[in-house]
Amino acid sequence: MKRREFITTSAYGIGAAWLGTKLSRYAWAAPELTKKFTASDTVVLGNTGIHTSRLAMGTGTVGVGHHSHQTALGVKGLSDMLLNGYDHGLHFFDAADSYGSHPHVAEALKHVPRDKATVLTKSWARDPAGMRADLDRFRKELGVDYIDIFLMHCLTEGDWTERYKGVMGVLSEAKQKGIIRAHGCSCHSIEALRAAAASPWVEVDLARINPIGAQMDADPATVIPVLKQMKASGKAVVGMKILGAGQLRDRQDEAIKYALSLGILDAFTIGAENRSEQEDLIRRIAAA
Repeated sequence: MKRREFITTSAYGIGAAWLGTKLSRYAWAAPELTKKFTASDTVVLGNTGIHTSRLAMGTGTVGVGHHSHQTALGVKGLSDMLLNGYDHGLHFFDAADSYGSHPHVAEALKHVPRDKATVLTKSWARDPAGMRADLDRFRKELGVDYIDIFLMHCLTEGDWTERYKGVMGVLSEAKQKGIIRAHGCSCHSIEALRAAAASPWVEVDLARINPIGAQMDADPATVIPVLKQMKASGKAVVGMKILGAGQLRDRQDEAIKYALSLGILDAFTIGAENRSEQEDLIRRIAAA
């Protein structure tokens, strides 16, 4: 594993020191929070007008090939866990085609008021015809008439806002027709993230952020100013990789405090793999 040394202070005055050692032994300061948070806090996602819970229920741990750790629970197993989260005030369902989680979310949505649930999903389509097909298919798979947040998934190109204008146009049209409520992207390179920050088309960005830079687009000192730019322009910033794809599993409280202290994230998503983990996350956020 690469050794790094970061000594930096974020734009929000959060000090953190990264020492040249393995990630599991990185030293960084967990900030003290000046207010209380809960996983079920009602938040507004940027300028979208969408109200939802602070914590989204992720369904894509190692989500690839239409499978994830969550979908391995089966339709009933995962839908029951999602409903348990809903009963604890978590109304934000984070799905994706690549996770294969649409049927599981669909089953959960049968048991909750549609207007009380926020459904986010993601498509890998990179051409207009493919995106139109995904819009139709996803709604059928989810059993819904509309999708709250529809993202272009895993963008890496620095010129994606030019390269995929046709796809963006399809999603803009879908919003005008009421098929989706907001559109945006998830980025997997700093170049793509910067392009998203500069684009007025992006309404929601799913951004990788944690204090050690694990599975991120760049180190936190590079990423945070870009997310600050997004936030200032009214985009919704939803955090992911809060626990560093498991690398911060033994420092969850500090990682959660870090995410809450940034002042950038409207909400964040974490994928629990059972009810105990889910309820533990809810408890940890409240205790932070």
